[in-house]
Amino acid sequence: MIFDNGTQSRMLMRSLQRALNNDEAGRRITDPEAGPLFSGEQEEGDQASGTIYVLRSKSDHPLVAANRDLVHKIGVTDQNVAQRIAGARLQATFLMADVELVATFELFNINRNKLENLIHRVFDPARLDIEVRDRFDRPVRAREWFLVPMIVIDEAVERIKDGTITSYVYDPTLARLVER
Repeated sequence: MIFDNGTQSRMLMRSLQRALNNDEAGRRITDPEAGPLFSGEQEEGDQASGTIYVLRSKSDHPLVAANRDLVHKIGVTDQNVAQRIAGARLQATFLMADVELVATFELFNINRNKLENLIHRVFDPARLDIEVRDRFDRPVRAREWFLVPMIVIDEAVERIKDGTITSYVYDPTLARLVER
């Protein structure tokens, strides 16, 4: 069995059936002409499942300050984004600094955690290795910050909508998405 993210498994049929039944976002495609799993438009009966948000840090950390237009936090939340970023300057995940909301993308009928993991895997080659001190002066590595232009993030969201994102990865030397 080959999954849409490119991983392979020698899974037994019953194990596959059990996994699909346990996963709320699991899908069986029996008709190859059935169309995409994701739609760019909200339809009647769709269930809101969260928001992809893109933030820019106002941190004075030298790496962030030198690359402010390229350093973005990409996350997924089921909360109101304004609530999620409230008090950002007190949270290590936000680099102990205020943030600017750059973009939001609404999600429907999708597993937030799996989508966030997928987005982070696509942009992993550009993940910032940045450490900040939390309010207790303990070192913390923030993991959701990437050195990626906003135009590439927009392209990734479009590829999520059309279902082709799993075939792409970010190439930092070219500053664009490339096919695996």
